[in-house]
Amino acid sequence: MAQPQFYLQPLAAAIAVACSTMTWANVTEDAMPPQTAVQSLAPIVVTAAGGNDANGLIVRADPKQPIQPIPASDGADYLQSIVGFSAVKNGGTNSDVTFRGMFGSRIKILTDGTENLGACPYRMDAPTSYISPESYDRISVIKGPQTVQYANTGSAATVIFERRPEQLDAEKNYRGQASVLMGSFGRLDHNVEAAIGDEKKYVRLNANRSVSDSYKDGNGAKVPSDWERWNADLALGWTPDENTWVELTGGKADGEAVYAGRSMDGSQFARESLGLRVEKKNVTDVIKKIEAQVNYSFNDHIMDNFSLRTPPMEHDMTTHVMVPNPSSMQVTRRTLNARMAVTHEWDKLQFISGFDMQQNKHAGGMVSKSMNMPVTEDMKFQSYGGFGEISYPLSENNKLVSGLRLDQVKVTDERAASANAGLNTELSDTLPSAFIRFENKHPDHDDGKTYIGLGYVERMPDYWELFSPKHGNAGTANTFNGVKTEKTLQLDAGYQHAHGAFSSWVSAYAGLINDYILMSYHDHSSSMPGMNHGTASKTAGAKNVDATIAGAEAGIGYQFTDAIQADISAMYAWGKNTTDGKPLPQIAPLEARVNLRYVQEKYTLGALWRVVNSQNRISQDQGNIVGYDMHQSAGFGTLALNGTYHVKEGVDLSLGVDNVLDKTYKEHLNKSGSAGFGFAEEEQFNNTGRNYWARVSMKF
Repeated sequence: MAQPQFYLQPLAAAIAVACSTMTWANVTEDAMPPQTAVQSLAPIVVTAAGGNDANGLIVRADPKQPIQPIPASDGADYLQSIVGFSAVKNGGTNSDVTFRGMFGSRIKILTDGTENLGACPYRMDAPTSYISPESYDRISVIKGPQTVQYANTGSAATVIFERRPEQLDAEKNYRGQASVLMGSFGRLDHNVEAAIGDEKKYVRLNANRSVSDSYKDGNGAKVPSDWERWNADLALGWTPDENTWVELTGGKADGEAVYAGRSMDGSQFARESLGLRVEKKNVTDVIKKIEAQVNYSFNDHIMDNFSLRTPPMEHDMTTHVMVPNPSSMQVTRRTLNARMAVTHEWDKLQFISGFDMQQNKHAGGMVSKSMNMPVTEDMKFQSYGGFGEISYPLSENNKLVSGLRLDQVKVTDERAASANAGLNTELSDTLPSAFIRFENKHPDHDDGKTYIGLGYVERMPDYWELFSPKHGNAGTANTFNGVKTEKTLQLDAGYQHAHGAFSSWVSAYAGLINDYILMSYHDHSSSMPGMNHGTASKTAGAKNVDATIAGAEAGIGYQFTDAIQADISAMYAWGKNTTDGKPLPQIAPLEARVNLRYVQEKYTLGALWRVVNSQNRISQDQGNIVGYDMHQSAGFGTLALNGTYHVKEGVDLSLGVDNVLDKTYKEHLNKSGSAGFGFAEEEQFNNTGRNYWARVSMKF
């Protein structure tokens, strides 16, 4: 895998030089954005981000803070520190997140307002696998269908990774921050963010590299899971006045990953991106902001069973001996996104309206023993949408928020086999989304807030639901013509309270899903060798069912003294396939996280006890395109310890030990291990054993 040489030892050397030779400046929050202000206290290791904004509806997280377990290698890793998220794990990196038991395009993943979709038919390169979280300034999670501002709205949640414009001046015409992480099993990460400019222009570089060897479980057994990845993003910004922001961005990335839970590994995760963003504030007394952006991304992904592992053997009919049988697959996705929105304010009313579009093309093909065949386009997707979202204070303590959008979506099946068979090759539909939400602030207590909202969203089946399964509903010609659009009606409610030393919050939901797209796994004799991405011969077929979902996330915190803090959070998701009278599959069990912290000016100490219940509500051989329920899972508990030390102004040291007791355990959503690594059929791989890590971060 090709990668820039400056990511290796020279990067570590540059960080060391920066520490020893630069004059550390005292920068106030007025001189630069809040996310770049130098901290005067030791940071607290993030272990469970809960409801903390918009009355508990929206979770906001700072991805530049250290988290436990070991700081994230990709977007999915970081999201698992936010209450409500779990993940289908493949091995060491590039998991596929779930939220409230929902998966895939039901969770909208955005980076700086745009969407970069993966290419693998089995989501080996999920959208979060192309995200380096530490290079962003903030992560926002909007729970449920409670916004309509983004194309093809997610029904479970909308997740936004965002960067802010630089704010530099003549006195401070540069800023930067860097971190180095070292951990068990050969983990080594470098992250650098540096900006230079003045009041009217800037250049910013975000660069990072992460490597790791395969980890060992609590029994000391090796779990194949090593990876190597790098990202580089450059931004050129222009801020001629305080109300104008123009930014041109470009990026490249690549990586490779070994997957314990798949019969192939990812030998290439190439990303290229280009974007232009314009924002103008205070245009008139009524028009408070106009924002527009256009973004292009290209993902070129290769998976194979020979470059990172020993290829499987087959019987040669000519020589009658066993010979290697290497195979590989190359897939690409080109995506063009555009969006424009206008924020209006009339007296007390705020109204955001706009339109957006997305076009993407998918191509790929299976190649045996060589990669010299061009990929063939198999799918074309396009959507055009318009939206309006209004916020109106009904009184001093009550607010009404509502929104409506329409998306015109068309998907084209470009496969020659479909046309030759005389099948319908075009799906087109107009999909509505809407919500209404009431927010309240307690009239006698400013620290008590509630919300209740009802949302509805219709979702076109995504690429993985239209092309990857072997068939659709019974009696249909193929998958593309065999699944219906999914319709979700969901009630969301929440409460947030803080008074003195005590704080609490809860977010609950209940929903009805018509035509929920469910994957059922069984033997398909026509499936291609090497394409099952697991150990068994089972592959997925898709069908629509009706479903009911419900659940909640909650947390309480208490400050015993100025130094001692404690909090506990929990999440639970429940779902039922009402058509067949079965549980919905691939739902993580009840989980609680207990945190205890000792906080001083120069240092903090913390303990995290994670307790996960058993999961007995399963639906055998059903799930999503990545995994399926194999058997009930046992509960477990793990203990982790962490500490931070504020070395000097702008320099912090974080230390952690994950799974202190070296427990052998596995997550309910872990995939089964690949037979090529010696796993038995439907034997799930274990999670990481005891894991030590240390992280040095600095700002300049």
